[in-house]
Amino acid sequence: MEIPPIVKAVRHLEAGEWKAAHALVQKDASSLGCWAHGIVHLIEGDLDNAKYWYRRAHRPLPHGNTANAEIAALKATIKEGTQ
Repeated sequence: MEIPPIVKAVRHLEAGEWKAAHALVQKDASSLGCWAHGIVHLIEGDLDNAKYWYRRAHRPLPHGNTANAEIAALKATIKEGTQ
């Protein structure tokens, strides 16, 4: 069974490989893909771009150093959707 790109992107984010995650989420216009894209830009420190992607994902931009919590929440959301 092939691993969906969003799952691969989350794995890259968990490993701190935001550039590899970015390459995957750039091709994903879904709300989960936009959320992951926003997380990439949070990690990168590009808050203006993060705000854009969070708006596209219909999610509030988190405050503070919350990238790890966002990655965990995204992972849990994906897991719930696959069961």
